[in-house]
Amino acid sequence: MAQDSVLLGDLGGTNARFALLSDGEIGRAATLSVAEHAGAAEAIAAYIAGLPPAQRPKAAALACAGPVADRAVTLTNSGWRLEEAEIARRLGFARVRLVNDFAAQAWALARLSPGDLHALGGTAAEPGAPAVVLGPGTGLGIATYLPPPAGPAVLVGEGGHATMAATDAREAAVLAALRDRFDGHVSAERVLSGEGLVQLYETLAALDGRPAPKRSAAGITAAARAGRDADCAAALELFCAMLGALAGNLALTLGARGGVYIAGGIAPRILDSLAASAFRARFEAKGRFRSYLAPIPAWIVLHPAPAFLGLAALCETDAGAS
Repeated sequence: MAQDSVLLGDLGGTNARFALLSDGEIGRAATLSVAEHAGAAEAIAAYIAGLPPAQRPKAAALACAGPVADRAVTLTNSGWRLEEAEIARRLGFARVRLVNDFAAQAWALARLSPGDLHALGGTAAEPGAPAVVLGPGTGLGIATYLPPPAGPAVLVGEGGHATMAATDAREAAVLAALRDRFDGHVSAERVLSGEGLVQLYETLAALDGRPAPKRSAAGITAAARAGRDADCAAALELFCAMLGALAGNLALTLGARGGVYIAGGIAPRILDSLAASAFRARFEAKGRFRSYLAPIPAWIVLHPAPAFLGLAALCETDAGAS
């Protein structure tokens, strides 16, 4: 695929981002609103319509926020349905490849530079060990990268929808309240996403018997960081702590001594809050295995479009195999 101009796409629940891969270089990205387009084909067509005819891509590699099976996917938080053959037919592509968005994020890990990362404790990654990437945004994605000699390979599932665990009585009360709201199951994504931050804010206020003015995730974050609202500050602190607990659980479960990467749209916006929070303490607070986790580095991914790096890596792999 890398021999042709390739359309790269990162399709999430809120935004669809596109760029061109030409001669191994990723061009400038454009962002379209998912809500403003009936489907992925329409969004892709709108992007291509703005390109000069000579730059029209002949193939597409699309990272999609949902489980990919049988060369098709329905985006979890938007409802867009994509099928490789249908996208190729409608838009005239010779080839289309769909991958899970966090599979693309995981493929990008080996291509991130030190300047793309902000450290959140730990010492040094163990060479050849697995690394895990998780990312709160519109949803919560999780994937694992296996470097050589075991790989390179990526393991991807839907870990964001696994049950969220409580670490203390306050969290247990929050999750109990949310279980009543969500038919008995509270996933990690229900609390560790943009909407999850809203749920934490509203639930904490309700538990303390206070009305919570309606706020968006961005509004909660802004009020917390400005010190204007105690409920917003408590929600953001709980969000950071629960993210640390989940990240530590993943490091243990996956043996991710190669490091834990926090991607997605939220973390870079709350970088100083994460750094000052209980994130690292909760990451390591695993009883007898604290010493196992202490050296494992965690980073916030600052690169603006890591999924494109991963898609470019996959395109190069496909070209080498053809």
